[in-house]
Amino acid sequence: MVPPQARQHVANVYAYCRWADDLADETAAGEGLDLLDWWESELAACYAGSAWHPVFTALGETIRRFEIPREPFADLLVAFRQDQRQARYETFEQLLGYCRHSANPVGRLVLYLAECHEPRRARLADSVCTGLQLANFCQDVSRDWKKGRLYLPLEDCRAFGVDEPVLAAGRCSESLRQLVAFQADRAERSLREGLPLVALVPRDWRLAVALFVHGGLAILKQIRRCNYNVLQRRPVVGRREKLRLILGCWWRLRLGRWKEAK
Repeated sequence: MVPPQARQHVANVYAYCRWADDLADETAAGEGLDLLDWWESELAACYAGSAWHPVFTALGETIRRFEIPREPFADLLVAFRQDQRQARYETFEQLLGYCRHSANPVGRLVLYLAECHEPRRARLADSVCTGLQLANFCQDVSRDWKKGRLYLPLEDCRAFGVDEPVLAAGRCSESLRQLVAFQADRAERSLREGLPLVALVPRDWRLAVALFVHGGLAILKQIRRCNYNVLQRRPVVGRREKLRLILGCWWRLRLGRWKEAK
């Protein structure tokens, strides 16, 4: 859904992110941190103009074309390292700190590719990406638990009376439903706070950005539809719903429902 002239550059950025994520999570135990150090050294070589790895050869062209700073790429590695070292978050603020490295850099990279990065748009993109990450945490409680990770703030778990033995047993208690509902509401607020970004990006990027937001809202809709039972099955957005989202966002844009923001 991104403009044709940007698709290869989006693929180049995605390749960097995909490789980094796989180096962290899909390698032998204990190797992730060393491999991420190697990946960051390749990033440094890319910015120094001496890249040899195919991912960085391609990424270097994108970096030069759009004058992308190193920070968002490096921030993603901070999050991947954090996943190697930390599996629990005491407070929601700590979780937001993780999102600032794991999710928000992706939105900022999109703004650079759309050639419209500036502070206001960056703040809105952060809201969208944080909302998407929070929605994903709700969606993947069971999947993350099997990896030894929990992205539900421990202070909230205690407040709702959810302890780790409940999660380990795979039982979706009423307390867990209420906890996930609370987190889903947080995710929705963040997504809707970022929705004005759609009208602030170039026209040929608006459908993609609208789908980022509404895709996240669709995940939350599925979580609610299954009554927040995220332990026994993973809520997903089906093909029919995806098509409905695409057509709905396209039609709203065509009708001018997203007006230029002042």
